[in-house]
Amino acid sequence: MIRFVEHRVGDRRVIRLIGKWLKAGVMEDGEVIRPEVGTPQGGVASPLLANIYLHYVFDLWAERWRRHHAQGNIILVRYADDIVAGFEHQADAERFQAELRDRLAQFALTLHPDKTRLIQFGRRAAEERERAGLGKPQTFDFLGFTHICGRSRRGRFLLFRRTRGDRKRAKVREVKEELRRRMHDPIPSQGQWLRQVVTGFFAYHAVPNNFDALAAFRYHIMVLWMRTLTRRSQKDRTGWDRINRLADQWLPRPRILHPWPNQRFAVKHPRWEPDAGMPHVRFCAGGAQ
Repeated sequence: MIRFVEHRVGDRRVIRLIGKWLKAGVMEDGEVIRPEVGTPQGGVASPLLANIYLHYVFDLWAERWRRHHAQGNIILVRYADDIVAGFEHQADAERFQAELRDRLAQFALTLHPDKTRLIQFGRRAAEERERAGLGKPQTFDFLGFTHICGRSRRGRFLLFRRTRGDRKRAKVREVKEELRRRMHDPIPSQGQWLRQVVTGFFAYHAVPNNFDALAAFRYHIMVLWMRTLTRRSQKDRTGWDRINRLADQWLPRPRILHPWPNQRFAVKHPRWEPDAGMPHVRFCAGGAQ
C-alpha cells in the first residue's frame, strides 16, 4: 500500500501520516484491536487507500488485459470494491475471471465466493437461453439496483434497473424507527423531514424504468405517517383523505430524474469509448450512478 502511494506522493510527512492510519486499529466494545493486514474498517482514509490499491491492482491491469488479450468488446465498471465486467465473448469472460483471480492472489486479495459469477446477459441472452432451454436471463445487483434483461414496447432489448428490495425495505424500517421518535413533533416538522427523506431517495433511485419502485416507496412512507399520526392519540381519526392531502403538501411525487444510460455516457465520456452510444453493448455502464 505504501509503495503504491509513493508512486505519486513524495512528501515523507504524508507517507508517515498514512502509515499511522494503517496502524491505528479500531475500537470494538471498548477494546482497541490492531489488525496486521488491511486498512482499518471505518477509518476516514480507508476508502481512499482502497481505491489507490485497486487502481494499481485492478484498473491498470484490466486495461492492459483489454488491449492485449480480449477478442471482443469489453466494458469494465468499478465502484470501490464492486466490479461489473461485460464481455462480448464467453471465452473472454472465462479467461478474464481466471486470470483476475490469480492477479488478486498476488496482492493478498480474493474474489467474493458468493457474489462472483458468470451470467449470460445482454440483447441476445434471452433468445440464446430459450433455445438452450435455460429459461430467462439471470439478473445481477450493482450499486443498489437489480439489472434485468427486458424488452421495450417495440420489442427491442432494454436494460431494466430496479431498486433492490432489501435496500428499499431497510430504508423503510429506518424511517419507521425515526418516525416513532418524532411521533409527537408538529406535523409540519414531520412533513419537512419526510420530504427530505423522499427527495433523497428519489435523487438516487429515479432512473428510467424504476417508476414503480419510487411510487411504492412513497406509498410506504404515507402508510407509516398515517399510523404514526393515529397512534398519537386514541381520538385521532387520521384516514386516507387527510394523509393524501398531507402527502400532496409535503411529499414529492415520483418522477424519473436521470437520463437514459447511453445518453449520459455518450455526453460525459465521448472519448473513452467510440461506441458508447450503443446501449446493448454498454449495458454495464448504465449501472454506475
